[in-house]
Amino acid sequence: MRYTLVWIPDADDELARIWTDAPDKRAVADATNEIEHVLMRQPLTAGEPYDEDRCLVVAPLEVIYTVSPDDCMVRVLWVARSS
Repeated sequence: MRYTLVWIPDADDELARIWTDAPDKRAVADATNEIEHVLMRQPLTAGEPYDEDRCLVVAPLEVIYTVSPDDCMVRVLWVARSS
């Protein structure tokens, strides 16, 4: 099953800031593509539980997201550079 992926505006803005400030923009772009690929296909098993949500790390990024299986929707709530 394929899920629809949405980045909430704050997360999308932060991703843009991370990319702008990144010394390796290609790494950020590649991680973003991988995150989107995984979350659109297997969001319920990707990453680790994080309270009611889930957390996925694809270096150099980390995202927190929520999954709504009933409407096949994934929302990225937060993004940061991974440590």
